[in-house]
Amino acid sequence: MTLMTRRSLLIAGTATAGALLVPVGAVQAAPVTSGRQLTVGSGETYEVAATTRLNRLTLAEGGTLTAPEGYGLTLTVDGVETGQQLTATGGTATVVEPGTYRGDVVLTVAVANDVTYETLTFPFRQALYVDADGVVKEKSVLAAVLGGKLTDTLARNVSITSTGECFDGVFVQDGTYTLQRPTISLTGNGRCDFAGYGAAVVGDGSATTLVVEGARISTEGVVRTAVISNDGANVVVKNSSLRTRNGTLPADYQATVETPYMQSVPWMLGLDGNVRATNLIGKNSRATYLDSTVFSETWGALSVEGGSGLKLTAINSHVGNTGAYGYGTYAIGDATVRVLGSRFDVGSYATIIAGPAAVVHYGDSTRDAVAALNTELALGLSAAELKALPVRNTVVNSGHFGYMFFGAGTLTLDGGTVINSERATFLNKGQQTAITVDGSQGARLNPADGIILQMIELDDPGPVNVNGRMMNVGVYTEPTTDPTKDSSFDVTAVHSTDGAATFTDIKLKGDFYNGMRKGRNMVLTFDGTTLEGVISATRTKHRVSSIDASTFYELGIVTNTVQAAVNNGAIVTLAGGSTWTVTGTSYLTSLTLAADAAVKAPRGKAVTLTVDGTVTAITPGGTYTGALTLTVA
Repeated sequence: MTLMTRRSLLIAGTATAGALLVPVGAVQAAPVTSGRQLTVGSGETYEVAATTRLNRLTLAEGGTLTAPEGYGLTLTVDGVETGQQLTATGGTATVVEPGTYRGDVVLTVAVANDVTYETLTFPFRQALYVDADGVVKEKSVLAAVLGGKLTDTLARNVSITSTGECFDGVFVQDGTYTLQRPTISLTGNGRCDFAGYGAAVVGDGSATTLVVEGARISTEGVVRTAVISNDGANVVVKNSSLRTRNGTLPADYQATVETPYMQSVPWMLGLDGNVRATNLIGKNSRATYLDSTVFSETWGALSVEGGSGLKLTAINSHVGNTGAYGYGTYAIGDATVRVLGSRFDVGSYATIIAGPAAVVHYGDSTRDAVAALNTELALGLSAAELKALPVRNTVVNSGHFGYMFFGAGTLTLDGGTVINSERATFLNKGQQTAITVDGSQGARLNPADGIILQMIELDDPGPVNVNGRMMNVGVYTEPTTDPTKDSSFDVTAVHSTDGAATFTDIKLKGDFYNGMRKGRNMVLTFDGTTLEGVISATRTKHRVSSIDASTFYELGIVTNTVQAAVNNGAIVTLAGGSTWTVTGTSYLTSLTLAADAAVKAPRGKAVTLTVDGTVTAITPGGTYTGALTLTVA
């Protein structure tokens, strides 16, 4: 088989010109009608030896088209990749499905791009494959790259459309490349968004710098991701629009947490959906979204999934979900997630923090902050671009919670960040946290249900081993017994594993509840802050006693009954002139007041403190420990 040389001329221009980049081979061994037509009958297997152009292809039911060993086969019709489908649920191979295809029909034979992820190898096919030397035509399906200009360093104004399964738009492996104003539309299922099998754009490898500017990317299909950065790649998306919509899962798909086979979000996160807009994976990978719109229907918009040293950044971008459930960002491992000057309109959470050492920051896109990130992340922004970038604050609008801690992590909110949520601003599912909110520049927390921080036991039932596979068939059952006192756990002391939060120079109105059953204290520090609300140990109860995949949306939603702490201390420090106006009965285990701090009752009422049952005066500069009860009358 004759293939074009690596360095042969790449061209710009029309769809017809783009198609001329592929060599035309001879049709062999199957019935061929007059002209450029090919028919493969039932029971026949036809090997396409070289890239072939036709005006009609007929593939009967039971007929098979194949490529030579070490190559992949892709069908395009009028420049659109089409007809490809997976051979089995959970499998990786695809074949051209039976049918009659008319028009500018091209069967492209391309060198295999096999990508191994954990236990599986995925036979990638992509419109454009780029490495350190530029476009690799032998690995590209150039018949699917229409219009615009294509060189070894950039693709400008090109269009890529797919209606088949598991076809990638652009795959950059250890190369430097720029996509300017591409239009990429993928309809049909992908297979694995941990590997990028079926994604619109993939940057892979530590030597990859991929800049995507002015892109319009839309996908619809199971795990048909828009952008993926993997294995140390640096992907920078600017002035672009990314939108993904759910597909239809195979009828025999079984939901699992095993990542090579995962095609839907684990419902135990309180979510549904089967496609996320982006993913950041591997070691030291980076993904930055600047002045862009990134929306997933459900599941998630900006995801970090496994690996180490990952850095995800959104600057002056609009991020969210078009459906009722979903997250803006996901932070796992030791990922660093930064959101500056952006608007989040999310179904469920601004960020899920899954630990164990995730660091998340929401703040303003100040010139100094963006300039520092330009250097740290090698964004390549010019001085003129930096100067032209507007300074904005971040606003989150969430249909459920603000932030959910599914694992340990650090969260900082500062600048003029505003968090509007229907439920608690912070939902801590039994995790070690370090939350810092600095209101000195106008940050505000606005939970519609009046709860700022809710601590509960982890209500994820976890996957279940079914015939050696970890399947999402667990059921959460509400405890019916009272928690048992752990005599070894000190509810009056601060532990490194506690749920801690510090609020500085901010006005707060809302409640703080610790509903843990096992040993975990809620440790709150207020500095220069005024608070109106209840702070208390509580007994929590879900709205329903049993939660499975059909009622995933009930996870995290509880009622609170304030009561004395068992293993769930509430430790409060009022520092720097802070004032707490107690609006209802509060059960604490420690209260410390600075000399200029105060505990008050609403106007016309009085607050009373008892310590271990004894009425005790509240004195500025004092510290109280034990079974503390504050009542208002």
